[in-house]
Amino acid sequence: MTGNEQMSHDQRAALIRDLNDSFRQTLVGGTLFLTQGVMHATEGEIAGLMQEIGRFDAFDEDNDPHHEHDFGSLTWQGETMFWKIEYYDDAMFYGSKDPTDPRVTTRVLTVMLASEY
Repeated sequence: MTGNEQMSHDQRAALIRDLNDSFRQTLVGGTLFLTQGVMHATEGEIAGLMQEIGRFDAFDEDNDPHHEHDFGSLTWQGETMFWKIEYYDDAMFYGSKDPTDPRVTTRVLTVMLASEY
């Protein structure tokens, strides 16, 4: 147990949201996975895409019903892109037992073309 189990649903969502936003903006505290379609871009293009993902703030009830900022969709180079943050244990074998605790959670940000979904 991490101690975060005593938080309200809203408190847990806010903490997860803050951790997700920080990871998405800095790529510190997790792993980045780019699909084949994204990997065809140049390093500079990918860097620009990651900056756009870091600045993404168009969260609403449709794409963020749990208020965790763990999914987004944007247009990049004329393509619809999806990004998703998932929570794994440190070994990246199972889901994290507590996504509010970075000591037991590895965040994975997957970036893909919508056509790859």
